Amino acid sequence: MSSNIQQPLQVNSTLSTLLTELGEECEKVVFLLSQLKLATLTDDQKGDILAELVGSVTHLHVHTENLPESIEDEILMLPDEPDDED
Repeated sequence: MSSNIQQPLQVNSTLSTLLTELGEECEKVVFLLSQLKLATLTDDQKGDILAELVGSVTHLHVHTENLPESIEDEILMLPDEPDDED
């Protein structure tokens, strides 16, 4: 039987928090992009969505500035795989 309860990310707590926040912001961006595709948007609605999108993109840029290094640190902490030589 499988569980629908989400398990925590299997990385250090700081990276886990950063990745969770990244996922949430990416979901927001995808939602905003889908809203921009609506044929019935008024100019005011379009402006509001674009303003929110600027905020999200800016947040992603700042939020991910050091993320590659954090991910690399996590990779370096992984144990080396044993050689497959016999």
